[in-house]
Amino acid sequence: MARKKPEKKDAPIFDVGGIAVPDFDPAVFDFVATEQAAATEETRYIKPRVFQPISEEGVCYDNARDLARDVRLDFGERTDVFVSGNFIFGDFLEAYLVEHHVKCRKLLISTLSLNQNNTDSLAALLRHGYIDRLDLIVSAYFYGMERHSLVPYIYRKLDVDDRFQLAVAGVHTKTAQFETAGGRKIVMHGSANLRSSGNIEQFTIEENPVIYDFYDEHLSRIVETYKTINKPVRHDELWAEFVKKQFND
Repeated sequence: MARKKPEKKDAPIFDVGGIAVPDFDPAVFDFVATEQAAATEETRYIKPRVFQPISEEGVCYDNARDLARDVRLDFGERTDVFVSGNFIFGDFLEAYLVEHHVKCRKLLISTLSLNQNNTDSLAALLRHGYIDRLDLIVSAYFYGMERHSLVPYIYRKLDVDDRFQLAVAGVHTKTAQFETAGGRKIVMHGSANLRSSGNIEQFTIEENPVIYDFYDEHLSRIVETYKTINKPVRHDELWAEFVKKQFND
């Protein structure tokens, strides 16, 4: 008597805080062996396989907005998330500030790389008053690759009204931190650059003055040491320096 095969149930979708990730294919962990090994014995080494391309359905700007809307941080709270490789962290950063009507006294970003869309996003945030001051640290590798194309575009779009500074250093850090007009100190840190990478990424968002001050101290030192924009001395700073020299001399 033939047994009735059990009905196949749909594979569960991994819920990562509002982002629906496509069904996971366990075949990516199938044992892959050479013809010789298959004919004799198994080997301890498994040939890696690349994940199949992930649909862009869940990673567009609307989804970044949904995630930004769900992430609500009170003082001392944090959220950890995983996102697909097509998720654009720069879009999430813009969505978070816009959705929560955040006014940043200073936004400091350190990233290995970014693209033109990220630059346009930051320009819009500056233009519409979400950011008073923007400091951006990029890697020396990125600067070397983009010095004749995207770097001039970054200067042109972001260096407006003396509110922007670009620093270039040998960094691999991926952070974004800002202090709000209401006194909250928020840090975002993880594996994600501003632009998409094609890999699964993770990042943490937390309201943490201690972590913020730690990052701000060290990253601000990098900005000051490796800045690429020579800003003029403001009138009040110039007068203070003049008076100090008059009394000290």
